[in-house]
Amino acid sequence: MRVLLSTIGSRGELQPVAALASRLRALGHDVLVCAPPNFRAWLAGMGIPAIPLGPSIRPAPGTPPRWDLSTPDGRRHAAEDAVATQFATLPGAAEDRDILLGCGLVQVAAHSVAELLGIGYVHAEFCPASLPSPHHPPAPWPGWPRDETGTNARRWAADAQRWNDVWGPALNDHRASLGLPAVDDVRGHVLTGRPWLAADPTLSPWPGDTPVFQTGAWTLPDDRPLPAGLATFLDAGDPPVYFGLGSYAGPGGEVSRAMVTAARALGRRSVISSGWAELPLPDDGDDCFLVGEANHQALFRRVAAVVHHGGAGTTTTAARAGATQVVIPQQYDQFYWAERVNQLGIGAAHRPGTPTAESLTDTLTFALEPDVAGRARAVATAMGDDGTRTAASGLLDHFTSAGR
Repeated sequence: MRVLLSTIGSRGELQPVAALASRLRALGHDVLVCAPPNFRAWLAGMGIPAIPLGPSIRPAPGTPPRWDLSTPDGRRHAAEDAVATQFATLPGAAEDRDILLGCGLVQVAAHSVAELLGIGYVHAEFCPASLPSPHHPPAPWPGWPRDETGTNARRWAADAQRWNDVWGPALNDHRASLGLPAVDDVRGHVLTGRPWLAADPTLSPWPGDTPVFQTGAWTLPDDRPLPAGLATFLDAGDPPVYFGLGSYAGPGGEVSRAMVTAARALGRRSVISSGWAELPLPDDGDDCFLVGEANHQALFRRVAAVVHHGGAGTTTTAARAGATQVVIPQQYDQFYWAERVNQLGIGAAHRPGTPTAESLTDTLTFALEPDVAGRARAVATAMGDDGTRTAASGLLDHFTSAGR
């Protein structure tokens, strides 16, 4: 089976795609990935061939992002650019493929490309809040204000209209140029009648009211040792609090100071992940350690709590490790994950925005309670295995049922 996996997103979206690609390759399938250019070398290091798609998700320092989502004109331009880029890249990448798997919100043109080429298509999301259900509100789009009023049904109706307004003109212009009919329901066309949900059913169950194939989370195994300095720091005292905000790019020095101050107020050491904000250490105290790239699967088993931005991958990895969590949501699906951590009682949802020493101290005080730690360990035990095996089997079934 020849598979094309396509996504435009940060490391949180690329990592599960790489996990599934690795599983498919191990099973003997021919796999190609379309992904932002800054991940091409990382994929190549795992033996996964990749074609650049879209802009670099993390621009060079001092370079403005290609997509400005803060204004209506910026969002319109970003939609036009994203759709044009996909129609320019995906047909050539998919011309010898049997199935195209589009992953994430931005894969708006992928289904149309599969339709054009007459190949199989599957759409996958990594969070239930990306898929319509009366049991939860839609994830707020990046750059758009959160809608916290009215019923979920009203919010999902507004979401459908937003898909048509933002993506519809560019999508249908390209479809018309290729001789394809216009799409009236863009969201339904992109998600398909049975989208896939690559999320763990214990951590984030699908309510079952609409057809969704939940595979479980796609986890990329990581057997890298921890950096020697970090391992020494961990061995030298009680488990520290891990602080990391992923692709959040706010005021680094201010946030680092608040993190370490909160940990010290509770008698805890700190591990700070520099991340995209390039968080620094606030001082030269021997109770805090700065780390860059590290094996979260190993690290999270050795910390007292994980304070993070609420990406699907970080939330899942921390939950699998049995670590309590404090989630500081900023955008999109991070609000859903913060709420799930809160609902499960395995940590605390911090208010959105920039944390302070006081707000972190308050939420960490709750997250470090023994009963919270006990629930976190229980949830870790209940979580399922890596979902890439189920996803690979599902793709093969899709391929076989289509008669290919």
